[in-house]
Amino acid sequence: MSGPLRLEPPDGREDTLTLRLSTESMMTLRLPGRGPRRSGKDAAVDRLAAELAEQIGPAVHAYEVAALLESEGLTAQQIADEYGHRNLFALAEDLYRRVPRSFPEPPVAADPWAPDPVRCALRGALFALPGLAYPLTAQLWQSDRAVLALVVAGLVSWAWGQGLGHRAYLRMASGRAEAARTLLAGAPLGALLACVTGFAIVGPSRAAFFVAGQSCYLAAAGILLVLARERLLLGALTPLMAGAAALPFREPGPPLRVGLSTLTLVLVLAAVAHCLRETLKEPAAAAPATPRLVTSLPYGLFGLAAGVLVAFAGQRHPLAVIALTLSMGPAEWLLYRYRGLSVAALRATATPAAFRWRSAAILAGCLLVYLLPLFPAALLTGAEPAPLLALAVLLWTALLLQAFGIAWLPAAVSLAAAAGVASSALLAPPSAPLTELLCCTAAATALTGSTWHLLGRPTAHA
Repeated sequence: MSGPLRLEPPDGREDTLTLRLSTESMMTLRLPGRGPRRSGKDAAVDRLAAELAEQIGPAVHAYEVAALLESEGLTAQQIADEYGHRNLFALAEDLYRRVPRSFPEPPVAADPWAPDPVRCALRGALFALPGLAYPLTAQLWQSDRAVLALVVAGLVSWAWGQGLGHRAYLRMASGRAEAARTLLAGAPLGALLACVTGFAIVGPSRAAFFVAGQSCYLAAAGILLVLARERLLLGALTPLMAGAAALPFREPGPPLRVGLSTLTLVLVLAAVAHCLRETLKEPAAAAPATPRLVTSLPYGLFGLAAGVLVAFAGQRHPLAVIALTLSMGPAEWLLYRYRGLSVAALRATATPAAFRWRSAAILAGCLLVYLLPLFPAALLTGAEPAPLLALAVLLWTALLLQAFGIAWLPAAVSLAAAAGVASSALLAPPSAPLTELLCCTAAATALTGSTWHLLGRPTAHA
């Protein structure tokens, strides 16, 4: 053999041998007639250095070069005869000196938190579309007591669904079948609890049937969302959307109003049965982890607090709350973007202080993108922008902290804000708007500051 055996496929660069220098990024090796002549074994070392420059440049010690030469198949006889060095390590030292250090940036890694914008937008729509059932059926049950029963039952379903969804995601770490079993056991209990709560308010009446339908729907929809079957849920809502779209043009009549709502519920329940049946067929985990129930408690409490805040906001400006509900899709997309941008900031910064300020900029940017569409939405719906934006910041920062496993802090802050708003609305209704602004602003400020403090550390994203 006349030289080391290349273990990499040719890439077309053999025609011009190059060597990295510290004073310039690359130079062509000295060839006959160019600069001082080198011949014999010294020229052979130059050629070897040029061939291996890409691998030798990032080395931090000559031993790495020695390992490279050994992997290239160089023998002691070749080293002595062709390159004039007594052994492998002497040649490695010479090559290490000739090739300047160069540490290329690693290739840009794919974003592990890249969101699916279509899925996020669809989830936002699915949070709002079930509300079409209320104008479709309202004339059949509308009364103050019925509204109260539906709101209270909805709050129970919301709180239970948040806690159950978190527990199902924890169980999903052991397998989708484990998550399906958790949902199958927990969702009916949540629906039953919501029904009992609503029945206690409305009593035996027509409104009780709608309370039961709402409770069953929320439990079933939660299962489909946890199992990532958003498109199936959207298809099941088609009769409801068709009936609501026809309302401005013709009166469908009570039978059709009830029939479309019932058909929608039946389709959703059928979709749940299908999904659970398919998921339960997947292999069960050998040793599934069973998290403690108290782990999901703060998520349920946050769901209750968020429901209370949204309910009181919707009492005065229902259209603004619809806009806030639709914004939950972009909010979820921004949660993913925050995590992806934070991982990128880890690579772009060299000190904890630099990362903290980069993290603050990312947080501010995400909040700005989230709030910009809500400001004109508040104006268009006749709502005061400040309370709506404060509530939006509260919800988004709480969800962000929850995404990092920080649950008790947002639950406590949100419950305090909800208690303040509810107390003011029940005891002194005229001051409710101002109290809502103050409570939500204080809670949003606390959660934003906590987010910057807790998530501005590199270890939170490692």
